[in-house]
Formats: sequence, structure tokens, C-alpha cells
Amino acid sequence: MGTPDLAQVLDRLADGVVLAGPDRRVQAVNTVAAALLGTTQAQALGRPLEEVVSLRDREGRAWAACNTPYDGLSTRRAVPEQSWTAADGAEVLVTARLHRDGPRGPVTAVAVGLRSGRARARLDRDRSDLVATVAHELRSPLTGVKGFVQTLLHRWDRLSDDQRRLMLTTASVDADRLARLVTELLDVARIDTGRLSLHPRPVDAVVVAERVVASVRAGTSRAVALDLDAVGGGPATVHADPDKLTQVLTNLLENGLRHGAGLVTLRLAPTPPGVSPDGVRAVVDDEGTGIPEEVRRRVFTKFWTQGTGGGSGLGMYVVHGLVRAHGGTVTIGDAPGGGARVVVDWPARATGARAGSAPS
Repeated sequence: MGTPDLAQVLDRLADGVVLAGPDRRVQAVNTVAAALLGTTQAQALGRPLEEVVSLRDREGRAWAACNTPYDGLSTRRAVPEQSWTAADGAEVLVTARLHRDGPRGPVTAVAVGLRSGRARARLDRDRSDLVATVAHELRSPLTGVKGFVQTLLHRWDRLSDDQRRLMLTTASVDADRLARLVTELLDVARIDTGRLSLHPRPVDAVVVAERVVASVRAGTSRAVALDLDAVGGGPATVHADPDKLTQVLTNLLENGLRHGAGLVTLRLAPTPPGVSPDGVRAVVDDEGTGIPEEVRRRVFTKFWTQGTGGGSGLGMYVVHGLVRAHGGTVTIGDAPGGGARVVVDWPARATGARAGSAPS
């Protein structure tokens, strides 16, 4: 097999490329660039660069007229990436490299890079979705806190002690929801950037589970059960950051309450042989409709939601990141009652996972 020529090399690139020589005429163009510019390679070759790169801005100005790649300052070496519009209305991101014979010599070649703006548009939509999701999730508990505080301020003398206590308790629960959401958002950013800070140490998973179940019960009228029979009710030590273990178990229970029905159960047991020596398995079962096998991989992605239960769509993504950061595993299956089962295997001692960041 012979060495590929320039045209073949350019056609293998993911982005569009247009090369023009000192005479300002196109010497090479790959298939991606031709498609983005609404032309063909045969039609583009030999034509002036400004005619081939016929992109416009919102005011109808041409790319070449605005950037004058062959003119301008003799020290200029590049044209920064800019957004332009093709004839069919699609967004095209354009950059250029200017080649000179000497430090201040004339431009002898221009290499124009082009790529579709669809990826950036998707990123913008994802950011908009994040803002909308966060705003929605913050609004509900914030409205509750504000409403109860205003009622207490304006009607304090007309409320009984029991009414005041109920309002303050409810406001405290809503404030906890706000704090958890903020923590969740920060953890998403840290997991994404590999900057998740962990402070693991030996922790009794039974104590953490009892505390989490009591907290979740206080915020719901649904039944939440804790089953410690498999660990004998005694200590079950794991190697964990206690705050992160609390966050994982809380997210799993709240996810079961949000998307399931009936009883939600948290069960602790020793990990099976060969999984993690002396580790602890946490199993959360609900009595809902379950999660179809074909979508289970998507559960641990950002913004995944199912049904009408609501939620930020970030809880299971955070669970997955925190468990993996500790060297554990999390899987989804079917609960005996027909709902969903989430299984977390947590190691009893430090593993190969690097404390301080989430594995990729």
C-alpha cells in the first residue's frame, strides 16, 4: 500500500480544511469542507479563496472581506475561531492559519479550518437545560422556606407552639434539600473535572444507614425500611468519606421514593465472596415499575429522568461517581417485588481508587 497523497490525508480529517496559495486561489479542499461550504472539490479547486469560503455573518458580510487573510498587519499569524453562516443557514465555526516566508514577509499560504456548529449548539442547549433544571429544583424548597418564614414573621403571636414547630421543621427540611442540591451540583462539577475531594476513613455503615433512614423518613409520608439482619445489627466497617457515604445512601433512597411506589427498603449485607473482602453491600429496593434493562446504562448519565417523578436527573450520576471514587461498584437490577433494585458494593479498606478524585 503506497503513501497517501495530500488529498487523501485531508479527506481523513474530521474537520474541514481549505488550503490556498500565494495567488489567493484554492489548492486543496477536503470533502468535509466542501460539504460545509455547499460546493464540491472539483468546483472549489483553482477558485479564489473568498469565493470558496463564501460564509456570511448576521449582517451579510463575507468572511474574507472581514478577516482579509492576505492583508493587514505583517505580524499576524492566525485568524481566531469565529461563528459564520453557510448558504443553507447552518452555523460553521471558522479559523485560519497564515503562513509567511519570513517574520514579516507576505502571506504565502492560508489554511482555513471549518467545523459544524452543531456540537456547540448542543453544548449550549445542555447548559440551558442545566440552568432550567437547577432553577426548577431550587424554586420548590426555596418557595417553601420563604412562605413559612413570612408566615412566622407576620403571624407569630397567633400561632400555637405546635404550629410554629411544624413550620420551622418544614422550613428546615426544605433548607436541607437546598443544601443537598448545591452539594450535588458541586460534586457533578468535581467529578467531571477529576477534582472530587475525599477524606476516607473507617466508617460504620450501620450507623450511617440508621441516620440516613431516620432523616429520609422525617421528610416523607412513605414507608422506608432498614434491614440489618444480614449484618447481625452489629458494626459493618467500610473505608469511606462519611459525608459521601451519607450522600450516596440518601440519593438512593430518595430516588426510590421518587420513582417507585409502596415500600422502599435499604438492606445492608456482607459483600459476596470474590467481590470485595469484608466489604458491605447496600441494596435499595422499591415497589415501582422497575427500570427496563435496555435503559439501565443511561441511569448513571447526567440529566437522566424516568416517568413523572421529577428530580434534577443528577442524583444517580453523583452516586456512580462517588462509589467509583471509593473503589466500589453500583449496579441496577430487578427487585423481588417487581420494582427497581440498586446494589452498591463498598470496600472495607482502601483500594486502587485514588482518593481525591473520581476514576474516569
